[in-house]
Amino acid sequence: MTVAWVFPGQGAQRQGMGEELLDRYPDLVARADALLDVPVRDLCRGDDEALQSDTRYVQPGMFVINALHLAALRESGEEPRWLAGHSLGELSALYAAGCFDFETGVRMVLRRGELMAQSRGGGMLAVVGLPPERITAVLAAEGATDVDVANLNSRDQVVLSGPRDSLRALRDPLRAGGAHKCVLLNVSIAAHSRYMAHAAALFTDHLRTVSFRPPRVPVVTNTDARPRTTADGLAEHLGAQLRSPVRWADTMRFLIGRGVRTLRQAGPSSTLDKLWTAALADASAHC
Repeated sequence: MTVAWVFPGQGAQRQGMGEELLDRYPDLVARADALLDVPVRDLCRGDDEALQSDTRYVQPGMFVINALHLAALRESGEEPRWLAGHSLGELSALYAAGCFDFETGVRMVLRRGELMAQSRGGGMLAVVGLPPERITAVLAAEGATDVDVANLNSRDQVVLSGPRDSLRALRDPLRAGGAHKCVLLNVSIAAHSRYMAHAAALFTDHLRTVSFRPPRVPVVTNTDARPRTTADGLAEHLGAQLRSPVRWADTMRFLIGRGVRTLRQAGPSSTLDKLWTAALADASAHC
């Protein structure tokens, strides 16, 4: 059986995430608490709205919770053939592949969240029920030149990034064009778009100070949906990822094409499981 492990990113956070794992892995929690401004338990509870929406808190919180889920998954004795992570989750996948240690990962994600949070005023809009080519046609018809495609999650789920007012203005035209849902996400940034160019450059500079190790398990990357088996150029890739679309649908097609039929999600929510089910159905329909 060919198995892939995948890791969710920002947007999968929820109140109470990972609380069942905190006492199970106290060493990881203590090591994270030594680096974070907010204790992991507080990040999990998410009582303060900022802890659920502010990129500076959400990103390190998600990385730590994904690491706890990874620790639990490893206890099963199962070995994945492939790893992948959605957006921020790609750092979790690289950690799982042994490219860097836990503390290095937490520091990297803290810097990532800090830099991305500085690019405020943007937002992200999830569009469901409309294929990418139809969405880009609506953008062109509306003259929405300040909006980028950020996430290509599946054949009928795409996320747009840009100024929040521009995204709001697109909801009615997209629904008129056939979209079932247009939902503004609980984020304060325009991730994976041109608006992250400055943050991407600074993050790349930071990553060049990190000594990456080659992945022990191939990691299928967001920007090109291809497997990474070396550490060469990893800093540049992870920097560019901030301003490039997440090609998750292509990533799922790659895994299916390599014989993967079982996907394990290491992290909160079931979002990636649902996208995997959609990808399998799409693959079967085109056989």
